[in-house]
Amino acid sequence: MFQNLIIIAAFVFIYSIISGKLDRTLLNGAVIFTLFGFAVGPFGLGWLHINMDVEGFSFLAEITLALVLFTDASNSDLGVLKKSFHIPQRLLLIGLPLTILLGFGAGWLLFGGLSLIEIAILATMLAPTDAALGKAVVSDKTVPSNIRQSLNVESGLNDGICVPILFIFLAFATEADVQGGAASLALKLVAEQIGIGAAVGIGVTIIGSMLLKMVADRGYVTETWRQLPIIALATVCYVLAQTLGGSGFIACFVGGLLFGWLVKNHKEELLLAAEGTGDTLGLITWVIFGAAVVGKSLGSLTWEVILYSLLSLTVVRMLPVLLALTGMRLRTDEKLFIGWFGPRGLASIVFGVIVLDRHLPGGSIITITVVCTILMSVVAHGISANPLVALLSKRLKKENPKV
Repeated sequence: MFQNLIIIAAFVFIYSIISGKLDRTLLNGAVIFTLFGFAVGPFGLGWLHINMDVEGFSFLAEITLALVLFTDASNSDLGVLKKSFHIPQRLLLIGLPLTILLGFGAGWLLFGGLSLIEIAILATMLAPTDAALGKAVVSDKTVPSNIRQSLNVESGLNDGICVPILFIFLAFATEADVQGGAASLALKLVAEQIGIGAAVGIGVTIIGSMLLKMVADRGYVTETWRQLPIIALATVCYVLAQTLGGSGFIACFVGGLLFGWLVKNHKEELLLAAEGTGDTLGLITWVIFGAAVVGKSLGSLTWEVILYSLLSLTVVRMLPVLLALTGMRLRTDEKLFIGWFGPRGLASIVFGVIVLDRHLPGGSIITITVVCTILMSVVAHGISANPLVALLSKRLKKENPKV
């Protein structure tokens, strides 16, 4: 235990003091975390020995994603979002269903050993994008604000939308809880997951924001304790929504949007520590992923798995985005930029653990495909983020020097 703690703590220290430099290179964020975990893990140098079980890893990934969703949503510019909401609206209502459908088609062609329901489960697991992995893009001010806000909203909501869809397919796969037909089951799950999640996020955030504003204006919050309220508020949103049968991810994102609007004057100082905590939890999650999951999965790769992963990150994601954004006032390179930056990460990890617990006949193929896609996404999106952002910014400045 102490050896693991020393290795992770030393890595956190070293990365934190040179993070500004690394952020300007091709290798940054989750790429370095995952590669480090693999290098020092059992399949590398053997220094890091992770005994965390599946449930523990799932909990870590869920809490990390919940905190990232809350803080990213809080930082959203609602003025810009109001003007450009039609972009994420199309991505969620048109692009997301098309992504699942196209992912299903690719799985049907490549995985003859999976049932149709299992293929639908796989397509749903890899449909949501990751707010944490996309942070390098959505936080870069050189990216047009409408694109940044749209990608942020899409990644914040699509995982919560996919939760009820995934559970519908899982219910059919296990032949359990299917009573009253598919339509009533779908409506019930969607209403519970999205409705309860949004209600909890709104209710908890209104109460928490009112209390924070009241004590902050009176100077009751000390510098030390100012670091914790947002972390606690995001955790309450997530856990309460999950306990009541809703989506904790929806609760955190909706709650974060509302918090950013309600607490304008004290937002930055309150969010700073929460963002740092989310980054640290993300680092630990990706190190564990690299050490405990990647090495174990590499020996099970097949050409079908690799090809599906490549298609999932390119055609399956980008074609629906292009179709969804048809007719909008966006250049082709901007549409391609939005389509490419649909990284897969924490949400797919959480979904993978959920599916793993169901012991489906094709569970091993589904799991290795999800792991392979996430690994490819970490590398491809991590390496391409800074160069593509710079290229897009250069083209915008060339067309409009005032930008």
